[in-house]
Amino acid sequence: MIDAEKFDEWYNEIVEKADLCDKRYPVKGMNIWRPYGWRMMRNVDALIREEMEKTGHDEVYFPLLIPESYFKKEEDHIKGFSQQVYWVTRAGDNELEERLLLRPTSETALYSIFSLWIRSHADLPLKTFQIVNTFRYETKMTKAFIRVREIHFFEAHTCHADFEDAEKQVREDLEIAERLFKKLAIPFMISKRPDWDKFAGAFYSMGLDVLMPSGKTLQIGSVHQYKQNFSIPFEIKYEGVDGKHYYCHQTTYGMSERILGAIVGIHGDEKGIKLPSSIAPIQVVIIPILFKGVEEKIMEKCRELEEKFRSMGLRCHLDERDKTPGNKFYDWELKGVPMRVEIGPRDMEKGVITIAMRDGLKKSIPEHEVSKVIRELEQYDARLYENAEKYLQESIKRVEKLEDINTPIVEVPWCGSEECGLAMEEKTEMKSLGVPYPEEECQGKCAVCGKEAKSWLRMARTY
Repeated sequence: MIDAEKFDEWYNEIVEKADLCDKRYPVKGMNIWRPYGWRMMRNVDALIREEMEKTGHDEVYFPLLIPESYFKKEEDHIKGFSQQVYWVTRAGDNELEERLLLRPTSETALYSIFSLWIRSHADLPLKTFQIVNTFRYETKMTKAFIRVREIHFFEAHTCHADFEDAEKQVREDLEIAERLFKKLAIPFMISKRPDWDKFAGAFYSMGLDVLMPSGKTLQIGSVHQYKQNFSIPFEIKYEGVDGKHYYCHQTTYGMSERILGAIVGIHGDEKGIKLPSSIAPIQVVIIPILFKGVEEKIMEKCRELEEKFRSMGLRCHLDERDKTPGNKFYDWELKGVPMRVEIGPRDMEKGVITIAMRDGLKKSIPEHEVSKVIRELEQYDARLYENAEKYLQESIKRVEKLEDINTPIVEVPWCGSEECGLAMEEKTEMKSLGVPYPEEECQGKCAVCGKEAKSWLRMARTY
């Protein structure tokens, strides 16, 4: 893992050195996806789609532009986003009759249409999602994948007959997150955000945060319980079995390309990035170790092995470039390829293949047992997760007093008042992530006012 003081500089360099993105586009905060980085993102998207389909969500794709009249229907939403939106006021030489905005998120666009789609209880639950680009005028310093103005964004939107069914959806979303991030080797924390930091228009918000090597946390996802806060202004109603009309209860679940930023940061080292095999564009790279007089035999064996790997469903690449093996090792370690397979004359004589995992493990496998590489990739992913989980857990500490803080993440006794919560932020120069989920009993005294604590308040420095 990269040293905390070096991390930001390392990160800014590695995302370009590893061919993930190009930051030279002339619009600040809008970066170019390089082919390698885009393949990674598409692999993440594929895992998300798999989870959505498994849980009965249907994919939709709504227009980018939202009429101002739609956006105004939910006043709290406007307060939360009005300073971040990009407005479109002209089409060619013509002034538009109504201003349009580039979606910062899609509640106001989808919900005007949901009111047309939902008529009776038989239409519920409605479970949809889309993977689109959203736009927010980010005013802080931009950072590739972590803080950008054009965002590759996943958002799930659901409608339910009652609050209890919407609560079930929130729990399902958190279970989806557990499965997804385990596949991505990303351990994370769930916190119920304090009211002053919940999503605009939400009844409550759950934040999903990871700890980066810099000692700062990064939000990689969120789940929101809206209750009827959007269905009432957007007239999303259904006819019940009793013939009466009721407003729906709603939830959302959102994630973005920050997932990629988390993977790059959490698993990086001085050699480059380490990718979990689940999303690596190349899971196995084959490096021929050529010796004079047996070049053709070695290349023939490499091609044969490449064919075997592909038949096993692995994303495989045979590196035939005219470069030394050492230079090739350097290139693929930089790009985070999980497994390197070396084939030379000695390997052929012994009937083995030499595998080198990106986390340093190296061993030989009998050629007739080549199918074992799948197990090796699974074990490699598990090691990535375990190391990151250890780092996260060792960085969380519960303290009774604000003066005792000495870890990146702390949990402090809190009476539940906004005044005390904000006072903690000011005194510690940390941000409140919220109440840890699932919530645990706290019997201490509030670290600010000394009254009985109602819960723990999780705090950290954040991106």
